[in-house]
Order: sequence, then structure tokens, then C-alpha cells
Amino acid sequence: MNLIVLIAFVLIVFFAAKPVYRLLSHKSLYPLLPKEYNFKKRRNSFKLTLKLIEERHAKVLVETGVARKGLQNTKYDGASTIVFGLWAKHHQAVLHSVDIDSAAIEEARKEVEKCDISDAVKLNTSDSVAFLKQFSGQVDFLYLDSYDYPKRDPEGQQASREHHFKEIIAIEPNLHDNSLVLIDDCGRQGGGKGLLVIKYLKDRGWKEIYKGYQVLLSK
Repeated sequence: MNLIVLIAFVLIVFFAAKPVYRLLSHKSLYPLLPKEYNFKKRRNSFKLTLKLIEERHAKVLVETGVARKGLQNTKYDGASTIVFGLWAKHHQAVLHSVDIDSAAIEEARKEVEKCDISDAVKLNTSDSVAFLKQFSGQVDFLYLDSYDYPKRDPEGQQASREHHFKEIIAIEPNLHDNSLVLIDDCGRQGGGKGLLVIKYLKDRGWKEIYKGYQVLLSK
């Protein structure tokens, strides 16, 4: 009898805890976006980034790698093009987003139009390193998320790290003392996309002001 009572108690606790867990694990960017959108592991870094770019009056935002699914995939890819595009629209800023995949650009364009932020988002089809090399003017905020970082492919992982390193070298002359650099997928095996970029910037006086799945750096 005691065993039956114990099992019943465990089941009650389990099913009672599930809604609480869902509530605690649901991380929104409200009021920028409705509470229904869950940004999960990127929420805290996005939230801090949005706070800081507002405080620093950022006007020129640059993103490598578009979020092609818009708000359909916030939990898994962060919907960065929409997040920073919406912020740009509300703050009279511009987001320049680049992707080498023309199909990804067209998908992103549809989502940008759906969210009515076309005036604040400039989509560019190009190799990101080439795009950054020819970019003119200062960059207030840079988001690096272009080259996929595979799970079980050391060569592919290194290629991703090296590509993002080339990106920072290309755009470094456009960064200034108040610029912010956010790198996605850093909390992955082998150091993620930002391993080489982070070391390079820290050697030049930049500081990590957030370290988690994403890393945010500032001078």
C-alpha cells in the first residue's frame, strides 16, 4: 500500500511540475515581441544586447547569416533578423544582413515584409567576408552567425571558426570604442563559432560582458 501511495505522490508531483517547468523555461523578449515567442538559450544575451545598443544609441547594425524562418523558429535559431530588425525600426536604425544563400535571403525577405520592417532591414546576397570588406562607415553592433557549425565534424567546425575569424578581420576597421560584437553558437563542442574571434578581440582589449550560448564583447 505504501508503495502505491508513493507512486501516486510521484506522479502527482511530476504532472504538477510540468506547467511550472514550461513557465520557467519560456523566455520571451516582451515587450519587443509578444510573450508567446520563446527565445530560450538566447534570451538573456539578446536582452542584454538590446539594452546596451539602446543605451549606446546604435544606428548601424550588421548581421552575417540571415534567420530565414522569421518568428517561426525563435527557440532554435533566435530569429535574429526579425529581433534586430524590429529594434532598428523602433529606434530609427538600420540592420544590414548578409547571406551567401540567395534562397535564404528570399525566405528572410518574406518574413521581414510580414513583420513590416522592410524599411529598417537591408538584405544582401554575398559572401559575408567580401561584404564586410567593402562595407563603408562605422558599425555600432555586429552579430556573427553565418557559417554553420556542425555537431560531429571537426574539419567543418574549424572551417566555421576560421570563417568567422575572417569576418572580424574584414570589419574590424569599422568598429569603434562603443561597438558591440555578439557571436552565436559559442556554447558548442570545441568552443563554437566564436573561439578564434573571442581570443583575437580579447588580445586587443575587448572584454566579454556576457558568456553563455552566445558571447557578447565590448571594448
